[in-house]
Amino acid sequence: MASKPGILTEWPWTWLGNFKYVVIAPWVIHSTYSYMVKDKSERDIAQFIIFPFLLSRMVHNQIWISLSRYRTAKGTNRIVDKNIEFEQVDRERNWDDQIIFNGILFYVGYTYLKDAHYMPWWRTDGVIWTILLHAGPVEFLYYWLHRALHHHFLYSRYHSHHHSSIVTEPITSVIHPFGEHIAYFILFAIPLLTTVLTKTASLISFAGYITYIDFMNNMGHCNFEHIPKWVFSMFPPLKYLMYTPSYHSLHHTQFRTNYSLFMPFYDYVYGTMDRSSDELYESSLVRKEESPDVVHLTHLTTPESIYHLRLGFAYLASEPHKSKWYLWLMWPVTLWSMMITWIYGRTFIVERNIFKHLKLQTWAVPKYSVQYYMQWQRESINSMIEDAILEADEKGVKEEGLNKNGEFFLRRHPQLKVKLVDGSSLAVAIVLNSIPKGTTQVALRGNLSKVAYSIALALCQGGIQVFTMHEEEYKKLKAKLSSEAGSNLILSKHNPPKTWLVGDGLSETDQLKASKGTIFIPFSQFPPKKMRKDCIYTSTPAMQAPKHLENVDSCENWLPRRVMSAWRIAGILHAVEEWNVHECGNMMFSIEKIWQASLDHGFRPLTATTAESKLK
Repeated sequence: MASKPGILTEWPWTWLGNFKYVVIAPWVIHSTYSYMVKDKSERDIAQFIIFPFLLSRMVHNQIWISLSRYRTAKGTNRIVDKNIEFEQVDRERNWDDQIIFNGILFYVGYTYLKDAHYMPWWRTDGVIWTILLHAGPVEFLYYWLHRALHHHFLYSRYHSHHHSSIVTEPITSVIHPFGEHIAYFILFAIPLLTTVLTKTASLISFAGYITYIDFMNNMGHCNFEHIPKWVFSMFPPLKYLMYTPSYHSLHHTQFRTNYSLFMPFYDYVYGTMDRSSDELYESSLVRKEESPDVVHLTHLTTPESIYHLRLGFAYLASEPHKSKWYLWLMWPVTLWSMMITWIYGRTFIVERNIFKHLKLQTWAVPKYSVQYYMQWQRESINSMIEDAILEADEKGVKEEGLNKNGEFFLRRHPQLKVKLVDGSSLAVAIVLNSIPKGTTQVALRGNLSKVAYSIALALCQGGIQVFTMHEEEYKKLKAKLSSEAGSNLILSKHNPPKTWLVGDGLSETDQLKASKGTIFIPFSQFPPKKMRKDCIYTSTPAMQAPKHLENVDSCENWLPRRVMSAWRIAGILHAVEEWNVHECGNMMFSIEKIWQASLDHGFRPLTATTAESKLK
């Protein structure tokens, strides 16, 4: 929002929320129906093609968003090192409003401008006129409109909303108040209306011009430089006709320079070109890929999780992972993305963060959760993880967080410099500290794991009784305990305690055996399915991140904003404390030591809600 919002700030359909597309639905339905029922000789592709063109614009924008986030996470040719936070993501989430607005105006224009009917696919004179009108009137008028918008009166009421984003992303280009978009459309309509009224318009000139605007807008607001020097060397005058991402980035950091739209010509003419433009351009081009200190290895979960990655849909990534009904409409795209991830054989960078002096990166293994249970997929998965570990070792990474057993890789590569940390000790510590004070009995349910054994050992040694309901589990746990601690392990199928520590494999039948008001505390990486409304389900092992964890603009799976899983935090703590040890396979780190370190470095336990207040 602008610092002093003026009139026509809000979009007319803001109150509709996610149902805003209904405002354009009548035109889409009418144009599609008219095209289908008319005779072939009477059909007008010009009206029918508007909706597919709007969809193509959304896909075009999304490609730029994903590419930009991937490149800036890697660090190659990155321009600005400042951070993006949730506030910017929330402000920029409605970037599709301008596409809806343009679509409505296209349909209205088609309805009332008879010369817009039955346009040919191509007219050379119309294309030439479009180019000349943009290079002349549009660029000139935009330059002075833009300078006017930087006057304190208009800036505070409109343009400051756009400039709230110091670090730009492609979608930043269209984040303006509604009134500002009206002015821009009037400006960009000059070539379109002129060619229509002179009967030189064509479908290619229309679609090509809008696509050019989208392309240049997205390209110029990327936070990485990608226009090679040889382009300007081959044709030196091009520097006056095409801006670069670094050129426009200076406008967002300096505010009073580089006002031009896409052609810097008028900045040169009127003396508003930033003198550091060439220097920033060249320094950004030579910037190398960033070497992280800590790498967190993760993987895709459900087929829809590809959209929840930071490289996917920004607004979905900024919220805890929840199933959205409209994602079912995208199943053709989802299946295509699944095929790509199955074929693609390398991990890829999805996020970068900064913790004090440490550079953090998250790398995703392009495999889904279900594939980890497939015997025939294990070799492929292990190969990908091994390649990622060796790549991290070559880059000099200090710690690599694993969310799967890593002892296999230590046996194969005993000389690894990078330390593998699976975070089990911190997960145990968080679960132990999540148990309500005064608890004397707990039930241990779900599949047994390294974390489950460690929790049972710590509780039994601390005098807390641990109930298990299956004899096989009881025997396995008993074998790990001393005779004194083993006295607190109880096999019972009746009257279980009201505090359940649960892992993977907790079934619906198991949950039905719990008493009303039972608290389920997961020790697994994946939360149990919530089957009981009369019980409490707490978070998987996680903690609230401190303020000095920077560049956080996405959620980790189902966790709330700025909450990190134990498995991810552990790698950071090992690096910042310089603990030169592995923690994977059967190895465990000191539970007390890593818990205290997490608190010392600003991580905080999630607020525990009592069963009584939750059940009211």
